[in-house]
Amino acid sequence: MRKAVIFAGVVMLGMMAGCSGQKAETTAAVSETSQTAEETEASVQEEGEGTEILVAAAASLKNAYEEELIPMFEEQNPGVTVVGTYDSSGKLQTQIEGGLEADVFMSAAVKQMNSLDEEGLIDSQTIVNLLENKIVLIVPESGGEGMEAFEDIEKAEAIALGDPASVPAGQYAQEALTSLGIWDKIQDKVSFGSNVTEVLNQVAAASADAGIVYATDAASMSDQVKVIAEAPEGSLKEAVIYPVAVVKTTAHQEEAEAFVEFLQTEEAMAVFQSYGFSAGN
Repeated sequence: MRKAVIFAGVVMLGMMAGCSGQKAETTAAVSETSQTAEETEASVQEEGEGTEILVAAAASLKNAYEEELIPMFEEQNPGVTVVGTYDSSGKLQTQIEGGLEADVFMSAAVKQMNSLDEEGLIDSQTIVNLLENKIVLIVPESGGEGMEAFEDIEKAEAIALGDPASVPAGQYAQEALTSLGIWDKIQDKVSFGSNVTEVLNQVAAASADAGIVYATDAASMSDQVKVIAEAPEGSLKEAVIYPVAVVKTTAHQEEAEAFVEFLQTEEAMAVFQSYGFSAGN
């Protein structure tokens, strides 16, 4: 009888030990599984965060950027989102000087880029004179009677131009018309727009009889405006160049540089060319 009791005790202890071992193994397995899940969640969260960069660009670039270039870049760079803000280059320059947290700046003239660079707000090594444009005299699609040359802007009763104080297209227009001896003659007919898109829309709506915009802008609304002529050769001292660069204060240097490099690729340049731009110098 005594042997039976002892044997039963030994069996019971063995079963308890076995259960304890299984419990320990199970606990370890659960712990390991939990740790893996946490690591996976952290990884997913890290991948889901992504990076957003802000590109401050001349208004005349909006269509090419929004319709094709930004979607193309985002597709090639998962996790990077590009947000564009568009206005006259002068206004964008002022905003960057005032603390706008832009990562990339692309202006419609070298003047604004050079000013920011001199102020230490541009990563000088990243500046690229990417594109060239032309300025053209435009009229409403059903207007322009008697106009055949750029100088014929004098014949218009109401003229829309970009404000030379902040709009590169307006600065180019002033330079060209001054060299042709026309600028002072038309001042009582001119209304100044805050950016080149505003000028384009005024002419398209026939609120103005004529205006001067970039060739690319005219091409974007060819069903509403028509081009009379380009600015004559020699009326501008320098070509209409669009430089692009990384803003020095960017918190996303790698992504900003990647975007600037992307704009220089053959596929991106082909898009720009389809909108009427040509390669810069």
